[in-house]
Amino acid sequence: MNRIRAAGRSQAIAPRDILELLKPVTWFAPVWAFGCGLVAGGGAGTSLSLAEAAGGLLLAGPLVCGASQAANDWFDRHVDAVNEPDRPIPSGRLPGRTGLYVAVTVSLLALAVAAAISTLVLAATALALLSGWAYSAPPLRLKANGIAGVLVTGISYEGLAWLTGALVAGGAAALSRPLMLPAALLYSLGAAGIMVLNDFKAVEGDRQSGIRSLPAMLGIASSARLACWMMALPQLGVIALLTWHGLTYGAAFVALSLALQGLAMRRMARDPRALAPWYNQTGVTLFVAGMMASAIAIRAAAG
Repeated sequence: MNRIRAAGRSQAIAPRDILELLKPVTWFAPVWAFGCGLVAGGGAGTSLSLAEAAGGLLLAGPLVCGASQAANDWFDRHVDAVNEPDRPIPSGRLPGRTGLYVAVTVSLLALAVAAAISTLVLAATALALLSGWAYSAPPLRLKANGIAGVLVTGISYEGLAWLTGALVAGGAAALSRPLMLPAALLYSLGAAGIMVLNDFKAVEGDRQSGIRSLPAMLGIASSARLACWMMALPQLGVIALLTWHGLTYGAAFVALSLALQGLAMRRMARDPRALAPWYNQTGVTLFVAGMMASAIAIRAAAG
């Protein structure tokens, strides 16, 4: 049975271990979504300072996403002792409650940075942080429910990050632009499918600890098929909305991206567990390219 290793009392905490706890590899998704919101909310009649843009990028990645990852590692420390025993907490490199203290400190830093930008950005940041903590922490621990867990993660990492970017670029007025809110919602739902694929690596630990992730409940093959539909259907909705509003170039780009994703999905279906990392490099890249194309179309429609 794997256990959390105890660290010696004199062991110094290395900055690299704190950075590993914040999982920089996961920052790309919310940072990209923030960038899409920044593009969609910008343009004529808006003003954006470099400091606000830098603060928003810091919020989306290292702070909000980093705090959520640290909280998840703390509350999952016993699961990680099975799935990833070399992570900073189960390995003993971050002893005692250090992981929890890091999660709380980074969350407070995120709120401070958000408050310095605007009240609306603070509200969006607070909601994203609440979502991140609710995902991991009891009593809600939404990750224990396969559907609720991936949905709240998709909304936090994609939708709220997108809307934060729009708020930083254009304030409250940016949210009233045609397709701004529907696009953020649809791409949040699509991102939930990506989160299902990310759960493949933890299926054994999830089953042992009673976490009802979709791969743990349905099996790898069935959850892979479901994930593909979860990614594809929202993009079909984006294509329909862009076409309805006469944004044909954006719709065509997203349609081409989705067609290529379909080819990648067919290949992944042969061996979903082994090929999920490959799909994250190919299909997910096409997914986020469609996000940016949609953002550019929304900005163009605003004049």
